[in-house]
Amino acid sequence: MNTKELLKKVRKIEIKTRRLSNHVFGGEYHSTFKGRGMTFSEVRQYQFGDDVRSIDWNVTARYNEPFVKVFEEERELTMMLVADVSGSEFFGSTETFKKDIITEIAATLAFSATQNNDKIGLLLFSDEVELYIPPKKGRSHVLRIIRELLEFQPKSKQTDLSKALKFLQNMMKKKAIVFILSDFLTDEYQHTLKIMGNKHDVTGIRVYDKREEEMPNVGMVQMQDEETGELIWVNTGSKSVRTSYAKYFRERADYFQQSFRVSGSGSIDTRTDESYVKKLLGYFKQRG
Repeated sequence: MNTKELLKKVRKIEIKTRRLSNHVFGGEYHSTFKGRGMTFSEVRQYQFGDDVRSIDWNVTARYNEPFVKVFEEERELTMMLVADVSGSEFFGSTETFKKDIITEIAATLAFSATQNNDKIGLLLFSDEVELYIPPKKGRSHVLRIIRELLEFQPKSKQTDLSKALKFLQNMMKKKAIVFILSDFLTDEYQHTLKIMGNKHDVTGIRVYDKREEEMPNVGMVQMQDEETGELIWVNTGSKSVRTSYAKYFRERADYFQQSFRVSGSGSIDTRTDESYVKKLLGYFKQRG
């Protein structure tokens, strides 16, 4: 992808996802993810209906009329986007790859956070940490994140989510909002996720393709494992082969749900041909 094509694609994603974040997700994001607490704002004269517990007795005594302390929510938060860039994300049975949906969701979340003046960071992972961008504010920073999601070329095609979570745990000293975007066709991350969930507000977003749920019967087909590069012939006409294929998918999906549940974290499932907008909105409203 040359620079002109990249900028055009970044702009296209910005227009779509920024509109969503401004008109759909902005308020939901704000109400779902609260600030760290209340911070003092000002002192003003008492008004009918004010809580008497908020009266500032020192100022009241000085001016011989009641004044109250006003507090506001300390809003500034940090969002970390943890995106899977392993080989399996470059799969799609339609024109849309899993990687494309992950990029759009990440961009929408990033612009929603920017609208609330929060910091956003990015971690790209395969079976190693491929790229880490520290959290910062601003539109130009979000556009850099989108560019990396679009054009980054990982060194490895395999997956190790646990390693990425351990890295993030060491980097993030304060509580953060963490979105993990992946197809989660891996395991052995439950223990690390549980440790992560004790400190941070974690949500897993599982993006998958309909052809990963069920293998179509199209006879003998040569297939390639995107993570290992291995080429094998598969008899899709065999019922036992299709059953084993579907069983493997269900096991990974069940492990994902169980792992996020026991760690006290949130989870979202969305298929590449479904509306991720509805899924995100439903999740935010449920939590808000």
